[in-house]
Amino acid sequence: MQEGCLFCCHEKFEIIGENDLSYAIGDKYPVTELHTLILSKKHYETVFDLPPEELISIYELAKFCRNEILRKDCSVKGFNYSSNSGEIAGQKIQHVHFHLIPRREGDIEPPAAVQQNENT
Repeated sequence: MQEGCLFCCHEKFEIIGENDLSYAIGDKYPVTELHTLILSKKHYETVFDLPPEELISIYELAKFCRNEILRKDCSVKGFNYSSNSGEIAGQKIQHVHFHLIPRREGDIEPPAAVQQNENT
């Protein structure tokens, strides 16, 4: 537990799913309805700091949350699943967390794709 870390005090959140190593909560500022955060119970700053068992735990919980979202809302047709790493990349809280963002047709503009040269 990291002193002063918002996400280390997971007892104060409404937990919507958990396993031994990770937990899931609704995002306070959702991009779309049912936007979910999946977090490690232990303090790690970024995804690159996670031991393999922690990463697997988060992934397994993300799959559970995905299935729950699909069960609750049949208008969901896809997901964005990502983790920002570092302040410059948009990470606001320095405790590893993954965003599971349900996508519905016409909800918001899709993220810009990286253009690649045909020769690469």
